[in-house]
Amino acid sequence: MQTDCNARGMRFAPVGRREVTADFGGGAITSDAGALLLGATDRAIGMIDRFAACFTDGREGAKVVHDLPTLLAQRVFGIALGYEDVADHDEVRHDPALAPVLGRLEARRPGCAPLAGKSTLNRLEHAPELNSRYHRIAYDPEAIQNLFVDLFLESFAKRPKRIVLDVDATDDPVHGNQEGRFFHGFYDCHCYLPLYIFSGPHLLAAMLRQANQHASAGAVDEIDRIVARIRQRWPRVKIVVRGDSAFAHDEMMSWCERNRVDYVLGLARNPRLVERIHLQQAQAEDAAERTGQTARRFADFSWRTRTSWRRRRRVVAKAEHMPGYGERGANPRFVVTSLSLAEADARTLYKAHYCARGDMENRIKEAQLDLFADRTSAASMRANQLRLWFASMAYVLITALRRIGLAHTRLAKATCGTIRLKLLKIGAQVRRSARRVRVAMASACAYRNEFELAHIRLCV
Repeated sequence: MQTDCNARGMRFAPVGRREVTADFGGGAITSDAGALLLGATDRAIGMIDRFAACFTDGREGAKVVHDLPTLLAQRVFGIALGYEDVADHDEVRHDPALAPVLGRLEARRPGCAPLAGKSTLNRLEHAPELNSRYHRIAYDPEAIQNLFVDLFLESFAKRPKRIVLDVDATDDPVHGNQEGRFFHGFYDCHCYLPLYIFSGPHLLAAMLRQANQHASAGAVDEIDRIVARIRQRWPRVKIVVRGDSAFAHDEMMSWCERNRVDYVLGLARNPRLVERIHLQQAQAEDAAERTGQTARRFADFSWRTRTSWRRRRRVVAKAEHMPGYGERGANPRFVVTSLSLAEADARTLYKAHYCARGDMENRIKEAQLDLFADRTSAASMRANQLRLWFASMAYVLITALRRIGLAHTRLAKATCGTIRLKLLKIGAQVRRSARRVRVAMASACAYRNEFELAHIRLCV
């Protein structure tokens, strides 16, 4: 428990005839009252307990001060609340709101805080194997990966008609001598190259990889694992894999064709493809010159590469001319797909099916910018992978809060960062008595209605 010191008053500019003073004598006050909603969301979806089941705790029970589920919840909730590093928890461990949310009103031993500090959480992150002197907690990577898929499946009240799996790679710059760091020419920095798989707003996979390999490395294996788990529950559900041109290789497409999975993949342009749509491109250029506006024409044809593809496949092309774009204004784009013409014509397939994958880039930004998924500054890749999963669990938690508690409100489509700012970072006075813990939030809270509605949906 932190020491309560006598508050020294501070004077500020007066208002009229009244003095303005301030001090730090307000008592137990938190800036994280929204942690209550995170706790309610976790109880609604049962995430932390199942996350803890993916770990093995080899510590001696009689000597354990902070149990494993509480450690994991503290780390995940802390990321959701904006505390990106374990060093932040030397202050967070005294927070009067977060401790009750995690079921810890009092320290279990004299001289200890209710929650864990940076050293304990650091040992959790750097758990290479069981029964080493300082690291007695280990985790099962496969179990954690499957948990993301299970949480996704449980988010549906009934079987969906179609599941779209968006797959993409991104850069995760590193600035030290981390294990597995390599220079990537495209991103012009030393980085990792994590692979993400989303379905709409749901995160299904976050795999940390070295940057000295192709962007699609390991993607087929990850999709194979996810599709198998989905079909254990829904054997006949239609599944579509969507990605950019990095994933449009024969291994990916052949796997999809063998396993009854459709695909919509960007296709890198080349002179042969551009020549194939020269008529449509000329028509688009003529229309753009007449109107002064961007013009588009669409083409649909069967295509096969000279050596790399095993068979001919359907390709949809967008012949676009944009006045002032580049030297000639031409901007052709290509997509290869297994969907038939009856399922989607060329225009619909490109605009409604393929272009929708751009929303996944926003989800990656949420994970990396709002929830610090790129905070991979540990020395080992294993520790950095666990950090990535902590951030990913925080993303899943806030996504569940948005889906269950904030549906049809003005925060229903808000980003994780906006939800944190508007709904989680709320100041409150925490009062404890023998019978209750009262968290008194500001009456003028701008998002009071959304908070109360989320509470009803999650707790009542």
